[in-house]
Amino acid sequence: MRDGEVSPRELAEQAIARIEATNPTLNFLVTEAFDFTEPADGPFRGVPMLVKDLTETSGIRTTFSSRAFADYVPERDTATVRRMREAGFTILGKSNTPEFGITCVTESDLNGACRNPWDTSRTPGGSSGGAAAAVAAGALPLAHGSDGGGSIRIPASCCGVFGLKPSRGRVSPAPYVSGSLEMSQQAGLSVSVRDAAALLDVLAGYEPGDAHWAPPPERPFVEEVGRDPGRLRIAFTAEPPMPYDVDPTVAAVAREAADLLAELGHDVVEATPPWRDESLLWTFARIWQLTPALYPVADPALLMPINRAQHERAHETSSVDYARAGSALMLHARRVLAFWADVDVVLTPTLAKLPVPIGWIFEPDDPWEQFERGGWMTPFTPLVNVTGQPAASVPFGVVDGLPVGVQLIGPPAGEAMLFRLAAQIEEARPWAGLLPGAGLQ
Repeated sequence: MRDGEVSPRELAEQAIARIEATNPTLNFLVTEAFDFTEPADGPFRGVPMLVKDLTETSGIRTTFSSRAFADYVPERDTATVRRMREAGFTILGKSNTPEFGITCVTESDLNGACRNPWDTSRTPGGSSGGAAAAVAAGALPLAHGSDGGGSIRIPASCCGVFGLKPSRGRVSPAPYVSGSLEMSQQAGLSVSVRDAAALLDVLAGYEPGDAHWAPPPERPFVEEVGRDPGRLRIAFTAEPPMPYDVDPTVAAVAREAADLLAELGHDVVEATPPWRDESLLWTFARIWQLTPALYPVADPALLMPINRAQHERAHETSSVDYARAGSALMLHARRVLAFWADVDVVLTPTLAKLPVPIGWIFEPDDPWEQFERGGWMTPFTPLVNVTGQPAASVPFGVVDGLPVGVQLIGPPAGEAMLFRLAAQIEEARPWAGLLPGAGLQ
């Protein structure tokens, strides 16, 4: 683009052709925006982009994957979409997500199931499953996502791509507020660490009225990629914060990553933060249940059972019980965060399971059993949203033909360290050539 060898329209047409070749099978795109305007002259001028369907885009249908918003077309952009447009991205549509991003698979009554390019009988994860599937399939080099309980890291692991959840306050939720604990952050899912870092440079920054904001980085995040991370103190654990079993084959991949980091010169020890809590999922649920309740839904009967149950329980929960749950989570977070006084990074499996079959989450009729199944799959990810730390899922292994990611959890505002370390792993164990869509890029 910069050298004039290709125009924004040519780039967009190439991406549209790849989307049309892969989306009928995978269902990662739920609303097309192929009739686009000339992009701005920014650092990503002409680069095609899909925006997650939880994030409002002016003039482009945004459904939140809910029948209650099937025809909703916003009149304004969120701050992150405005920043993407200013950076020159060509927005080609909205990527699939579960209703309100409530669970760890990308399936909804309105938009249907998104499928994993590695095995179409399996989930791409959620809630940024459409973004991850599009990138893994080779339709785009990177796509927008958000992460309130693991929703960037989960699909990154399921699809064999890179994804980093930024620190609390790094990316503004403007014009909205991401809950009192601001657990959700927006960023990218990408083939390369460098692209994710460059996108975060675009998205990050304070917006007037933000309740939380992270300290500005020393230098652009993209400049951290390729820098020597130094000799880091890394704790490896396969023991999750929630009391659920971890597939031994998944744990073995994380242990292999620990061995590689030791070979690369880091001080690696086996140690677990004081994070185990038998009731953590259900305390977290007291906050999570607000998600569907805060959307202006006129008729809750339009919601899927898992969201209807949370909507109802949120209205039944007293403000005192809600405040107690928030306080309990933050007290637990303080105890956990103290562990980083002695280490730089904690390495874990990203997930406890391989990508599960389509429909697995919804096999029980009881919506709270469906909710707990999400915990079975993702016991390592939600606590990091509570603590507000940055965390990345790095592709590392393939088990039974399915990708497995490892999670790197950094100290508060430690994204720079994670980008340096993830790029070091990427150089030592490249993953781009393993992706199903590697030949299409």
